[in-house]
Amino acid sequence: MESEPQSQAILVSPSKAQSERKSHLPIYCMSLGAFAIGTEGFMIAPLLPQIADDLALPVSHAALLVTVFTLTLAISSPILTVATGALNRRTLLIGAMAVFAAANIVAWRSTGFAGIMAARVLLALSAGIYLPNASALVGALVAPERRGRALAIVTGGATIAIALGLPLGSVIGHALGWRATFLCVGLLAAIAAIGLSIGVAKGAGDGIRVAGVSERLRVAGEPAVIKALSLTFFWATGAFTAYPFIAPYLHAAVGFGDDGVSVAVFVWGVSAVVGMTLGGWVNDRFGPPYVIGPALALLILAFLALAASAAFLSPDQALIPVMPAIILWGITVWGFYPAQMSHLISAGGPTAAPVTLSLNTSVMYAGFGVGSALGSAIIASCPIQVIGLAAAGLEASGLILFVFYRLSGSRDG
Repeated sequence: MESEPQSQAILVSPSKAQSERKSHLPIYCMSLGAFAIGTEGFMIAPLLPQIADDLALPVSHAALLVTVFTLTLAISSPILTVATGALNRRTLLIGAMAVFAAANIVAWRSTGFAGIMAARVLLALSAGIYLPNASALVGALVAPERRGRALAIVTGGATIAIALGLPLGSVIGHALGWRATFLCVGLLAAIAAIGLSIGVAKGAGDGIRVAGVSERLRVAGEPAVIKALSLTFFWATGAFTAYPFIAPYLHAAVGFGDDGVSVAVFVWGVSAVVGMTLGGWVNDRFGPPYVIGPALALLILAFLALAASAAFLSPDQALIPVMPAIILWGITVWGFYPAQMSHLISAGGPTAAPVTLSLNTSVMYAGFGVGSALGSAIIASCPIQVIGLAAAGLEASGLILFVFYRLSGSRDG
């Protein structure tokens, strides 16, 4: 008699496991889309010298591909999210990922700078629609007790892109030509779009509420949110003053060729994932201030070390301090991120978290755009070490604001 329930469990278990795997299919497809977008957003940087040479442009001109992408995403994402609020989330995600795939193919086939730039604008528009709506849809697809894990899987796609997509893009671009990276990302995006169309039931996500303009402006006007977003802006601006020009820096300061750049970018990516994990753990244990302040301070030191190495050391000598500085850069720049997310949720309140985090995405990409434009201007007319000095100065501005906010908050309290 006791063996009967066991045999029934054995018979039922495969069905449950199959159902569980099927329920995860749309989540993993959304994660694949986030991976494609993350790879697209970061892969250009180590390939800028190659793109510039191929198109007979200065690197500072080719860097407009980064600046325009980030600024377009920053401006368009909240506007398009509100404008498409009445549409079904499934249809919107599939359409956005299909357009993202097509835009990558356009970039792959383009022979001139104008065509690639147009494709990058289209990529930014579709990415700006996809990212916030993927988080919204996954929240509607799963039970409340599983939402945290599901959201972690979706957003983890972009995290994995930092560690794997970025160096893979560098390796593929240097081995097969930079256009091949667009083709590969386009194929990934097409697979994600097909997976979403198969794995997500029609009508899924109907009725998901999207915050309107007035609600977004109200949250954006909260003093605590403004203070938190100002830290995001200086962090992002400093980071992208340096990041898009990592390849020219390594060429000039350390004498790296393409293979050396790929290795350094891989090390940076792995360090970034370590930083995210470490930053999240310290934040959960001690709170955001114990991550944000130290991360900004150590990031300043990393950029100053990069600047000093380029200014005062020969390429052979510079290798010794540069690689540890790159590791510290990766750990601290992304160690800041999970703590800042927690800080923002506290600043705006849990009920306003979707709006606050959406605003943060726009401010972050605006900072990326401003930083890459500043870096372009610097690299066009100044020695390479000025990139590190400017990045350190911007991060120092963020640290000064952070300390000021903490001190003024203590006095108010």
